[in-house]
Amino acid sequence: MNELDRPPSTEAWAAIRGAIDLHVHVGPDVIQRRIDDIDLAMEFRDHGLAGFVLKSHYVPTAERAAAVRRAVPEVQALGALALNHAVGGLNPAALEVSARLGARVVWMPTVDAANEWVGRSADTPPAAWGPFHERLRERPSYPPPISLLGPDGRLQAVVDECLEVVAAYDMVLATGHIGREEVQALVPRARRLGVSRIVVTHVEFPSLALTADEQIELARQGALIEHCYTTAHTGKTSWETVYANLRATGPEVAVISTDLGQVSNPPVAAGLADFADRLLRAGFSIDEVHRMAVDNPGQLMGTTASRATMSP
Repeated sequence: MNELDRPPSTEAWAAIRGAIDLHVHVGPDVIQRRIDDIDLAMEFRDHGLAGFVLKSHYVPTAERAAAVRRAVPEVQALGALALNHAVGGLNPAALEVSARLGARVVWMPTVDAANEWVGRSADTPPAAWGPFHERLRERPSYPPPISLLGPDGRLQAVVDECLEVVAAYDMVLATGHIGREEVQALVPRARRLGVSRIVVTHVEFPSLALTADEQIELARQGALIEHCYTTAHTGKTSWETVYANLRATGPEVAVISTDLGQVSNPPVAAGLADFADRLLRAGFSIDEVHRMAVDNPGQLMGTTASRATMSP
């Protein structure tokens, strides 16, 4: 799966010109990745793409992003934090430090989410980080998986503390790998606490797999809905499911990302262009693809992308 069946079309590259990929996994990392962050920035620059968010399941990336921007100033490399055990889990202090350093996105737990371990199916292809994380979890002192919900089924108080930091720094809240009940509790609570930028992470991912109706309701509450290339590319869902969900919600509330960077998957920029190509062949217009790849991510991240950047 590490190369595309055919090169993306000129129309696909034009549709994503100026795009910001909200979800990439590149080196340096605790496991081998296909490309490092500076080389990815140069790849994006050469393809006329605007930027990307550096996602690590284990370490903050704001400082890395600042170094990448210094090395390749034409591309907006943006830092982030995932609230897993490596940073103390649901840790408002770690979150505020990252925010102060310029992190733009915070993911609720991913590899340490209780939903990720309880909800996984035996026939689901293993994640790239799976073997490494299994080793971590074998340590007797490793903490238990994280749920946002307490025994009473309500969001834990520490979640509110994290949301208050997100709101104070106007960060983007991403749901990570938490389950549907957690997502459905988190989004309205975040809105009530002043979080204005929310994205529901890879909604077709097997451990979440939100229905179209659930996606519509979350969008109605003010969240953007993220659809990731790897979920369908690796067979965790079907392309037809992705298209059907996008038609149900409409491109106005959707973002397309790659979730790429794995050694076994295609290059990041080419994967985003292939996503665009598939959408065009499925009947979505260039304007709709541009909306999902460029306009909506740009608005979410607080950046601007001119429609004129679509010119090849």
